[in-house]
Amino acid sequence: MGKLLTVKEIKQILPQRYPMLMLDRAEVESPDRAVGVKNLTMNELFFQGHFPNHPIMPGVLQVEAIKQLAELLVRNELDPAGQLDVYLRLVEKVKFRKPNEPGDRARIEVEVRERRDGEAVLAGKVSNQRGVTCEAVVTLAVRPRTMPTAMPQLYGEHDKAEGIPLDISGLMKVMPHRYPFLFIDYLSVVDGDKVVAVKNLSINEELFAGCPDDYAVLPESIQCEIIAQSGCACVLSRPENQGKLGFFMSIDRAESFAPIYPGDQLVCEIVLPPAKSRFGKGTGRILVEGRVVFEITLMFAIVDP
Repeated sequence: MGKLLTVKEIKQILPQRYPMLMLDRAEVESPDRAVGVKNLTMNELFFQGHFPNHPIMPGVLQVEAIKQLAELLVRNELDPAGQLDVYLRLVEKVKFRKPNEPGDRARIEVEVRERRDGEAVLAGKVSNQRGVTCEAVVTLAVRPRTMPTAMPQLYGEHDKAEGIPLDISGLMKVMPHRYPFLFIDYLSVVDGDKVVAVKNLSINEELFAGCPDDYAVLPESIQCEIIAQSGCACVLSRPENQGKLGFFMSIDRAESFAPIYPGDQLVCEIVLPPAKSRFGKGTGRILVEGRVVFEITLMFAIVDP
């Protein structure tokens, strides 16, 4: 028997709170292995917008659950004084294999693969009664809890203007995502294979509701979703894909370079070469004030509802 962690003990270690706490209970079986449980119920906030009339747990929140369980296991090693931000620096080899739906019970497992100076690499997976639903390799690292140092620059080339390809009304006509899991505000550019979407980040968003009072940053798992939705919006707006759904299938590699704060405007670029089947692959990045803060290579599928 390992060390059992109830919600009380989990909250003493992790900074996440409602609605971004993805563990209901956990057990540290050894210094290199932990398991967790996340019960899924229709009352979860994310089910309200992903997807209406066809609710499934977002794949990126399964990655978030793996990250949180990994942090439970290695946080004291990475940040013994409890003063730093333990963040998801790198996520690789992510496969989304089966859906998790309301009523399922998700089992999360992580094992340490490597420890190195200031970082830990762990393999994780999520399962339900039907089998493995998600697999990922995550690298956790530490950084100072910094704050914004300047006012944001306003009204640049990607601020909302007349004639943009898709505003929020247009997005909601082609995408199934809804509040609180719709993470782009409009498309600024559609130019051949390249799409630029924009997300204005506000402290009033639900995902910041449980952040520590002194440190609100955008989770790296949600950054993956923002790029995926940017590509999904472009692909689903094409006439041949009207009425279809876009599913996140895999992440080859995603890397975070800097924290993203409320008040930032996220310029999300993704390149989507023409796909020869219902599967497509894209490479995307997020820029804030012209600086690349996040990059990802992902795969998605376009399917009939």
